[in-house]
Amino acid sequence: MSKIVTLGEIMLRLSPMGCNRFIQVDSFDVQWGGGEANVAVSCANYGHKAYFVSKLPEHEIGQAAVNALRRYGVDTEYIVRGGNRVGIYYCETGASMRASKVIYDRAGSAIAEATPADFDFDAIMEGADWFHWSGITPAISDSAAELVRLACEAARRNGVTISCDLNFRKKLWTKEKAQSIMRPLMQYVDVCIGNEEDAEMCLGFKPSADVESGLTDAEGYKGIFREMADEFGFKYVSSTLRESFSATHNGWKAMIYDGTEFYQSKRYEINPIIDRVGGGDAFSGGLIHGLLTMDTPSEALEFAVSASALKQTIPGDFNLVTESEVKTLAGGSANGRVQR
Repeated sequence: MSKIVTLGEIMLRLSPMGCNRFIQVDSFDVQWGGGEANVAVSCANYGHKAYFVSKLPEHEIGQAAVNALRRYGVDTEYIVRGGNRVGIYYCETGASMRASKVIYDRAGSAIAEATPADFDFDAIMEGADWFHWSGITPAISDSAAELVRLACEAARRNGVTISCDLNFRKKLWTKEKAQSIMRPLMQYVDVCIGNEEDAEMCLGFKPSADVESGLTDAEGYKGIFREMADEFGFKYVSSTLRESFSATHNGWKAMIYDGTEFYQSKRYEINPIIDRVGGGDAFSGGLIHGLLTMDTPSEALEFAVSASALKQTIPGDFNLVTESEVKTLAGGSANGRVQR
């Protein structure tokens, strides 16, 4: 069992039931989610000691967020209580040619206004094996970006492996602001995860692949993977490769580069997608588990891709699957037959 630490924001997710639109409903389904919280849940499901670091208000809504994490085995010891509000996001599930839509209401949230005095990062990182963060956290505020930097420095002092999912969000910041913050933070990162948009917007690397046309030939990524590893010293660079035929029908695979070799996973046909939100986080959680417990990068990659494919069959942000379920799919059992 490894100690895995993630830092970020957990938000209240409000969604119309099914594929209804925002404007046609009178009530919302309540879920909880957020990039690094989703990764922590995945890691806890795989048997690790997963810690989520954040700040949440002391009131009942903040407690409900804490309870949601505890329900799935995430350790909440390092969640600081205080601040005025929990971030909210509204998620409308798309179908066929209608895309899903997200509306943020997270300005002024507790973690966005948190300060370095709220956390003892050296104590948090003591004994840790892995620290994971995503580009969403430094995007929410300048103070949150400073928290990420301090956490990375503490992780480095404590000999902790650091992974980052670049996770560019255009509703949170511009390409120019993202690169000014993210590029300096890459000096701390051992494992860099991100798709083609993330690499371009956060770091300035553009693959020669026409993703909008559904063409995700892995050859188009090899050049930028090498360039990214050479410039920033990453031990691993990995990306999911999504072929988006419609909101509910995607092809799904991934690749990883270990500084010497490229590995490409098997491809999954996900049709219908139930909920794609959190799919990338499920990949990150699966990759962390794979790199910690498996013998080769290719095995870790296959586990991560299988885990993230399964996530897209589950409503909500969290990937509620076990290690054995993921390994069953990775081993070739994808027929969906009832297990008796």
